[in-house]
Amino acid sequence: MSTLSSNFKFGILLTALILAPWLGLGSYPLHLIIMALLMGFIYTSWALMGRLGLVSLGHGAFLGIGAYSVVLLWNQYGVPPLAGALIAVVLTVVLALVIGYPCFRFKIVGHYFALVTLALAEVVRLVIVATREVTGGSLGLTPKPGLVNEATASLWSFQFSNRVVWFYIVLACWLFALWVWRKVDQSMMRDALQAVSEDEDAAASIGINVTRTKLIITVLSAVMTCLGGVLYAQYQAYVNPDTVSGIGISLQMVFGVIAGGMFVMLGPTFGAVFLLALQEVLRVLIGNEIHGLDLLIYGALLVFFIIRMPKGILGSWLERKT
Repeated sequence: MSTLSSNFKFGILLTALILAPWLGLGSYPLHLIIMALLMGFIYTSWALMGRLGLVSLGHGAFLGIGAYSVVLLWNQYGVPPLAGALIAVVLTVVLALVIGYPCFRFKIVGHYFALVTLALAEVVRLVIVATREVTGGSLGLTPKPGLVNEATASLWSFQFSNRVVWFYIVLACWLFALWVWRKVDQSMMRDALQAVSEDEDAAASIGINVTRTKLIITVLSAVMTCLGGVLYAQYQAYVNPDTVSGIGISLQMVFGVIAGGMFVMLGPTFGAVFLLALQEVLRVLIGNEIHGLDLLIYGALLVFFIIRMPKGILGSWLERKT
């Protein structure tokens, strides 16, 4: 009965989302919904491994690779973004394997693994800033316009002037992330990862290939985050090292997922909505008058959620209902 109730509620939510562009919300509210779904996609990608004990503080590296790869390949060589996305995925897989294999092979886990990934995110950001002649450095980069002759859409340049088109693209990707979450939960790999997160030696003793199991979920999470970067770059038509790479965006993913609920399928999306709403409230109330206040508030809230609500807002609410 509870499963039917959950599916029914999700069906209502999905129907409301599908109809959202036609409810006369206006351009900016639609933009906020698109950003919430996009961040929900990215946060869900991070949570695939984060909820199973593999806490990465460096997913901003994969987000930055996705965002910058498609823009640079398009601007410099005219490679269409869809092809650029495939190249970005290959680079992401290679980087995830280069970082993940030594860590998992030599049992670099817990805080040490988190520190390695934290360094990775900062290295990618510094490389982007250092190669300013190509990447634009701290000033960021804008994709070359691909809409010509008053066109409103171009699949070749993956640019669309109508937000409704972007809404359905991002909605499809968000649903894909939820589908991946469900498939992981239904697979034997979920049980294997749970066993590994509790005791690696015991898991290995019953025949689980610990290194391979960890690498699979890490690569999957990294690739999906990379695709989130591709979508972000094309939708926003602007990339900046501070918004798509580095420590800041990596910690924002962690905060959003923890706030929403790491162990609930819709928890990361709920966290994205919460964080977006918080950003809008802070922008309206204090603007940019007090530099760094938003980061201070994020940090205080993160400590609060970890101590008082470890299951997040949505996770705690669902627990009370049961």
